[in-house]
Amino acid sequence: MTQFVSNIRYFFEKHGFYVSSRMADKLGMRAKNVRLFFIYASFFTMGAGFIIYLILAFWLKLKDLIYTKRTSVFDL
Repeated sequence: MTQFVSNIRYFFEKHGFYVSSRMADKLGMRAKNVRLFFIYASFFTMGAGFIIYLILAFWLKLKDLIYTKRTSVFDL
């Protein structure tokens, strides 16, 4: 069982890191920098979605405070 897991890990390490290496070779960079870029980009996009969510929640809360629903004309 451990040999099977080791073979799978070796396969993904070999082929997964090869993508970054090929990209780095084409761009004339180090593979380490390409991998770090992908890591930082994934954190940024995850964080950006959460920040947009908070902004929209604040905006809707502010809209609800300004525009209150009135049931009749006499509620002014």
